[in-house]
Amino acid sequence: MLSVFPSDAPSEAAPSGASRPVRRTLLIVDDEDGPRQSLRFVFKDEYNLLLASSGAEAMHLARQHPVDVAVVDIRMRGMSGIELLAGLKKLDETIEVIILTAYETIETARQALRLEACDYLNKPFDLATVRAAVSRAVQKKSLSEHVLSCARQLHDLQDQVENQRLREEIIKNRGEIYGSVLHDINGPLTVISGFISMINLQLGSLKSLDPRSTLEFRQRLQAVNRYVGSCVSITQRYLSFLRQGPGTVDAVSVNQTLQDVGELLHSHPNANNNQLIILPMSADQQVRANGTDVIQILLNLAVNGLQCTPAAHTVEISAAAPCDLPLDLTLFTEGPQDRFLRHEDFDGHPPLVALQVRDTGPGMPPDVVAKLFRTYFTTKPAPQGTGLGLSIVKRLVLLSRGALGLHTEPGVGTIFTIYLPGGLPAPAATAGE
Repeated sequence: MLSVFPSDAPSEAAPSGASRPVRRTLLIVDDEDGPRQSLRFVFKDEYNLLLASSGAEAMHLARQHPVDVAVVDIRMRGMSGIELLAGLKKLDETIEVIILTAYETIETARQALRLEACDYLNKPFDLATVRAAVSRAVQKKSLSEHVLSCARQLHDLQDQVENQRLREEIIKNRGEIYGSVLHDINGPLTVISGFISMINLQLGSLKSLDPRSTLEFRQRLQAVNRYVGSCVSITQRYLSFLRQGPGTVDAVSVNQTLQDVGELLHSHPNANNNQLIILPMSADQQVRANGTDVIQILLNLAVNGLQCTPAAHTVEISAAAPCDLPLDLTLFTEGPQDRFLRHEDFDGHPPLVALQVRDTGPGMPPDVVAKLFRTYFTTKPAPQGTGLGLSIVKRLVLLSRGALGLHTEPGVGTIFTIYLPGGLPAPAATAGE
């Protein structure tokens, strides 16, 4: 027979405005009514009491009410006290359990200790002993809660620090991207300035325009118009990325993104001695992701590929044809040569576009593969590597609600495959782009 006895005794008077101390809940389990009622009488003024006459009733009560401490008889009909101890610990490992027994054996004591019983008392017990045991159990419960609270706070703090570092690195990378954009714009602007200066000089020296001069001016003005269009296209695209902010869903051209990545990598110092190949789609498509996020994903993976060995090798960035059929996610296994990460909503159904970054470097051993996406993990000596590049890739792929696959073979190379939602035909390029 199970019973619930919230204590009616008032808590000690607390100062005005102060919270009253929270009463702990004590579960008493014994198949004999006498011991149950005796313990109820002893503790009724100190704790909220739950009484049960069997292990099954005790488990039912523990599922319905949060339990701090349980006093359990070891020999009961049906579920034994040891079995109940295991069940309570499985339900909530912080519940402290005191075992009562009239038939102490070394084996039962060993079982109780192995299952982390708080105490082991013999019947008949005196009141001072059982009070002291319950008091110790409550103190241990309070300490466990404090430790868990500190652990949660530490974990939250670590998450905040990690997120802040990742945000700072993303901003830094973004600044480098836009610095390169300004560099890209500077080229056309220099040409425009040169053409305009030449036109002004020629106009100043001419008294009249002959047909040949008119044709020459027209050609130069058309060139100026093309370069202006190129600058406008670049600024509009990246200003659009800035307005979106990280993780914002938009539709961006795959081939234009590959072109942008190729231009940004063109001047990278690690690209000088290696072969960099950019393979666009035969028929351009769009992906639904933030444009700058996609650029950062490909840049980080490509730079990793370029830096994987000092020996000359190839890094290839490509876009496959749209994935028109659902991906069989059961084929993407985790192992010593493979990793697969995906957003919880990614189910592999089209429309999808697959982007790949492949290198012909030395590949990675299993111990590196296992730790590859951990924040701050790097195989590079300080201060060359921050250990944030692949963490950023993981973060941005998941923000895009996509998936990321890795396959590596020592001595052969590494392939990263990014799956992003999309599959929409890209609009045709306009004049001047």
